[in-house]
Amino acid sequence: MPLFKNQNLKIYNTLSGEKENFNPINEGAIGMYVCGPTVYSNVHLGNVRTFMSFDVIFRYLKHLDYKVRYVRNITDAGHLTDDGNIENDRFVKQSRLEKLEPMEVVQKYTVDFHKVLDHFNFAPPTIEPTATGHILEQIELTQKLINDGFAYVSQGSVYFDVLEYNKRGMNYGELNNRNVEELLSNTRDLDGQNEKKNPQDFALWKNASPAHIMRWNSPWGEGFPGWHLECTAMSTKYLGEKFDIHGGGMDLKFPHHECEIAQGKACNGTSPVNYWMHTNMLTMNGLRMSKSTGNYILPMELIEGGNQFFEKEFNANTVRFCFLQAHYRSVLDISNEAMIASEKGFTRLMEGIQICNEITPSETSSVDITTWKQNCYDAMNDDFNTPILIANLFEGVRFVNVLNDKRETISASDLAELKTTLETFTFEILGIKNEKASNNTTQKLEGVIEMLIEMRKTARENKNWALSDEIRDKLLALNIQLKDGKDGTSYSF
Repeated sequence: MPLFKNQNLKIYNTLSGEKENFNPINEGAIGMYVCGPTVYSNVHLGNVRTFMSFDVIFRYLKHLDYKVRYVRNITDAGHLTDDGNIENDRFVKQSRLEKLEPMEVVQKYTVDFHKVLDHFNFAPPTIEPTATGHILEQIELTQKLINDGFAYVSQGSVYFDVLEYNKRGMNYGELNNRNVEELLSNTRDLDGQNEKKNPQDFALWKNASPAHIMRWNSPWGEGFPGWHLECTAMSTKYLGEKFDIHGGGMDLKFPHHECEIAQGKACNGTSPVNYWMHTNMLTMNGLRMSKSTGNYILPMELIEGGNQFFEKEFNANTVRFCFLQAHYRSVLDISNEAMIASEKGFTRLMEGIQICNEITPSETSSVDITTWKQNCYDAMNDDFNTPILIANLFEGVRFVNVLNDKRETISASDLAELKTTLETFTFEILGIKNEKASNNTTQKLEGVIEMLIEMRKTARENKNWALSDEIRDKLLALNIQLKDGKDGTSYSF
């Protein structure tokens, strides 16, 4: 029997504001779409937190024996900061700043995104489509919305008609509990609003000015897609007109996800998603992370150290463990103290798992492994409550310690269950990388590097600069950088 039939999974649905029993559209199969990165700059820690939450959700659903199609898109065109001024196209602005073609910017930061996620041991999505790879589908959806009277052409651009949508008995604002009157009063006076019938209408397609670099042919002239339509186009193509889960950061609830709901209903006559899920924000030292205030750090700066906020570097596993100690719907604050505490907790968990392999079983058990294991599942079934799960894993470590001290007993079958459950939830579901197998290799590599540093030191003392430079350059070619300082030579990967 599939494991999912034995579980009672509940998911907090942003649309209803309540935890709901999870009932997939197709038994045993799940369609999940998560809004991916906009690749015009380095991925930031807040993004990593969001994608990590859905990585764990993806892992757990697969663990329950569901067949999961996980679609996470790449936004590589059309992400305007507002619908009025096309000069706010982030890709065009960044390409001018870096003196690169827009698609060079896209490639540079897409590679960075994947490298960072690899450090944190993310499972790849099933499909990772791009906005530029689905221009045709976006044009087709736009034309359908025009034909059905939900959109209109204005000066070469196409806008979704929000008031027309509401006139037909639908409710723009339902995800965020807003009404059109409230949206009208909160609409800013933006350049280009004269193209719209109503201030709250949003762009499906924008007319490209002569200076705009990213442009495609369309029935309405050369232009580029609006931001919101890409996700409707890609989710519909790969998951159907209605699918199970749509996720993203809470900053996307409005307007992005609100627009997706409107587009889906207008195009297909049905609400596109059953369960809307949103992660909360990441703060640092109690303050919002922001480049403008300087309270900001990139993921690799946290891993590699050498920044002004943290006293040392932190292993990617430690960072992942820290992030998962907060529920995905809660604000997560990171600080030097929080990271140090997480490092200690992570070490304790890893040591417990290792000691579990050294315990000798008895004839009978004096510890209740069955109830403990169910508590682990109950935590994840309660809206993927990773902090409660981690608390239960530490209870498992407590079992390990009292068993190792021979204060309690455990049967061979219960010991196998304890070990398997600890490892499954830690490595398979939470996605902590099992570094046990690679520790010996790492130690050997570090030994070789130290030996080469000594050889280079001797070469420098003998004024053999050619050999010294050759050692440095060959290590650098392997992405191992030597750093000479007053206390000697260090290295980093």
